[in-house]
Amino acid sequence: MVKHQPLQVYEKQVFLSFVTGVYGCRWKRYQRSQDDSSRWECTWFILLCSSFLLLLFWAYFWLVAQNDINEFNMSVYNLSGEWSDETIPLLASSTIGFSYITFLLMLALSHISLGQQLNLYWVHKIGVLATLLTTISGIISVDDLWADEWDILLVSLQATAPFLHLGALTTVTAISWLVAGYVVRRERSTFQVLVLLIYTLLLLALFLAPLTFTCPCIMDRHSLTHRPDVIGRRGAPMLAPENTMVSFNRALQHGASSLEADVSISVDGVPFLMRDSTFRRTTDISKVYPSRQYDDASSFNWTEIRSLNAGQWFLESDPYWTAKTLTERDRARIANQSVCSLVDMLRLASRANSSALLDIRRPPPEHPRHRSWFMDTLWAVQKAGISQKRVRTVTWTPDSDRGRVRGLQQGANEKLSIKEIRQRGITSLNLHYSKAHHKDIEEYLANNVSVTVYPVNEPWLYSLLWCSGVPSVSSDAPQVLRKVPYPIWLMSHHAYDFIWITSDLVSLAVVIGIFCYQKWKMSGMQNYNPEQIMLSAVTRRTSREVNIMKEKLIFSDINNGLGSSEELSLYPENGYARYSHSNISR
Repeated sequence: MVKHQPLQVYEKQVFLSFVTGVYGCRWKRYQRSQDDSSRWECTWFILLCSSFLLLLFWAYFWLVAQNDINEFNMSVYNLSGEWSDETIPLLASSTIGFSYITFLLMLALSHISLGQQLNLYWVHKIGVLATLLTTISGIISVDDLWADEWDILLVSLQATAPFLHLGALTTVTAISWLVAGYVVRRERSTFQVLVLLIYTLLLLALFLAPLTFTCPCIMDRHSLTHRPDVIGRRGAPMLAPENTMVSFNRALQHGASSLEADVSISVDGVPFLMRDSTFRRTTDISKVYPSRQYDDASSFNWTEIRSLNAGQWFLESDPYWTAKTLTERDRARIANQSVCSLVDMLRLASRANSSALLDIRRPPPEHPRHRSWFMDTLWAVQKAGISQKRVRTVTWTPDSDRGRVRGLQQGANEKLSIKEIRQRGITSLNLHYSKAHHKDIEEYLANNVSVTVYPVNEPWLYSLLWCSGVPSVSSDAPQVLRKVPYPIWLMSHHAYDFIWITSDLVSLAVVIGIFCYQKWKMSGMQNYNPEQIMLSAVTRRTSREVNIMKEKLIFSDINNGLGSSEELSLYPENGYARYSHSNISR
């Protein structure tokens, strides 16, 4: 009598079911396969990896662009005419998309590691495409609206390159497990050679990448200059309405050594502080003078300007999410703020023994003070009682008018050569951080030209400029920079060289070890036969390689010599596994 034993599954594989179920909706064992993935599914995997890398770049961009969020919102306001924090929907959608794509990529890599066939579910395919297209549209929109901001990526690499290098090296080293598992297969193909070549070149590029780094904070700590002075740019606009007395007071309270303001001239010759060309954003002109809310700010006289409220908008719109932290006393004081005159700001600077940086906007040609704006400014300086040596101007005027502004230190908002600086009588430069290169700063300082860099609102950028030797920075957030008593990181050349070489050697050793282990493991798997697998079942071995071989024997037609007249019983009975032939009888 012949006794046939049915084939049965050994144990539940919860993690494998979760991975294949969530990624490809393959929850059942019979739905899974260990065959090679199709070219179509490999294409989707490449698309998934591309989406992840693009989102990683997008996330990094917004991380470093936090320094210029105010400028981005201002650009949107200039186009739409309405002030709102447009970064919120961008950051929210980017965070959700990045989390989703990262989760899918982890599942895909788990498939590869477990030897499972890739089969992305159609719902996820739609999600990947939607995320990819949304990210691309966001990049195009930023490039159209805020193209100059891409410069911050190169600037930020001066501060983050050593850490990004270590992260990339760790990631590529870890990927060697998957690359080795694919390359050491018995079957040889041109694609395997191509994968190995690309991986080797990538690893070699990472090993040598630090040779291209330019990091000012890799320096001898004894060469570090004094802490850069912080200039309150329009006061402390994140804590109080910009260009108001409350804002300037807050800046001084948080350690600002100087005050910066935007100056316009009224029709009756009174210099006042206003960043925008109109009063719409920062005053209640829509209620007081609704028919004139789009008129140029310099077309009003001082009596009309003084009647506008310049603080209530800050409490209502809460542009920097800080209004809720204000006390009732502070809210009452802000609510009663009016447009600040230049004289009032300079008097405050004089009492605090600080200096002032003035961005003066020349009135339009039809303005009655078009030719006398400089005299109006000098009158305000003299009336305030502040020393002219402590007032620095950045005038938006032709060079022919610069000579008429006597007694004040004159600056420029553009990068100039030393020869041009001397010819034009300029004593200081007010440069955007993207144009403030380390070597240029050294050259300016060596020729007694003062340099102020703007806008500097994040600790990483402040630390980078500190290491570069910048003497002063202009900031919208003096309360943040006050908490940076020392550069975030500072490292000598010898220390970084040691870290670099050590990390490369460790990575190389780990990669070689992984390839050797994968080769040894694959050679062991190739030597398995049915008898060894049955013995492993008797001893209850749970290695992944043995389980794979068991499944292949059960679910494939290739049974390593077992024909239709033979049957394999791998379910445990009294702790044993059976192998029986149909021609064996009791």
